[in-house]
Amino acid sequence: MKLLINGSVCTGHGRCYTLAPGLVEPDDNGFATPADTPIEVANQDEEQAVRIAGTCPEGAISIQ
Repeated sequence: MKLLINGSVCTGHGRCYTLAPGLVEPDDNGFATPADTPIEVANQDEEQAVRIAGTCPEGAISIQ
């Protein structure tokens, strides 16, 4: 499973890195990083990945 953050859609609410700090981190401006680069998700983190994808207010996070 891979997680993808669309950097042009993300507005920096921070729910993703608050709910899954080991999976997504904030950049210096509060936007989720890494953006526009698929993040490989370990089996034990798949539930967190699905959760943050579903809670992003902009829908900037997708599962591949």
